[in-house]
Amino acid sequence: MKKVKITVLKTTLNEQLAKEYGVKNLSTCPMLKEGEVFYADYAKPDNFCDEAWKAIYQYVFALAHGAGEDVFYFHDWIEKPGLAIVCCNDGLRPVIFKLESTDIESIP
Repeated sequence: MKKVKITVLKTTLNEQLAKEYGVKNLSTCPMLKEGEVFYADYAKPDNFCDEAWKAIYQYVFALAHGAGEDVFYFHDWIEKPGLAIVCCNDGLRPVIFKLESTDIESIP
């Protein structure tokens, strides 16, 4: 099993939905910052959002076990093998992540 590099690409805020449903002065995710990098395999990295982990762990697990050696989903999603672009499930302020396979061995 290999480590997967998780990069926070973008923190977003759906202003229309936030205005309609969110609390006053809701802003982008306070837990994760653009450019942050984490490494993971089967376990959630330290200081990583629990809810974001629930949304992306299956892709991390697949990449850690070599599933990304080919492109995901029948060549109709991501062009580059070993890569996935995913997001957390916060409908008001989703965070977008880049997941990349690495050659770093995971320590059991």
